[in-house]
Amino acid sequence: MKNKLILLVITASMLSCSSPIPRKPVVRNSSTFLKESIERNKIVNKLEETAFLELIKKDSTHIYISSANGFWYYYVNENSASNKLPNRGDEVIYSYTIKDINNQVLYTEEDLGERSYLVDKQELITGLQDGLKLMKEDEVVTFLFPSHKAYGYSGYQKIGSNQPLIYTVKLKKIIAK
Repeated sequence: MKNKLILLVITASMLSCSSPIPRKPVVRNSSTFLKESIERNKIVNKLEETAFLELIKKDSTHIYISSANGFWYYYVNENSASNKLPNRGDEVIYSYTIKDINNQVLYTEEDLGERSYLVDKQELITGLQDGLKLMKEDEVVTFLFPSHKAYGYSGYQKIGSNQPLIYTVKLKKIIAK
């Protein structure tokens, strides 16, 4: 009986130690994924654009400007006495507030504090990079950024995925470099 048990254990261990059988890789058609992603982004962009155009249509108190960079903006306080816009490498000192498309405050100027940015030399959301270059000192501008000009798919803390945002920005100083 003891011999049979030993023989059974040896046989079982020999059979269970067979070579692993390699699995074939899962092939994912990347062109299909890209096509689906492009179509999904087109839908998101169209929905955001429609929402902003409705917001603009309802707001008769401001004159909105359509940016060549894919967002809208209006001047809260325009500085017509100056012609100086920030250039690449200039430092700009600014502050801002972020709201969602329903005008609910996500971050106040106090939450975010005063900021400094070297134009086109530091990381910043693309909407704000482009928007600051349109501003002169002492101007206050409200920007309507679609999500692809803000935090996009990833979002950030209080900002959800694919969330269009309203930024009100005060450009305090341009320091030429």
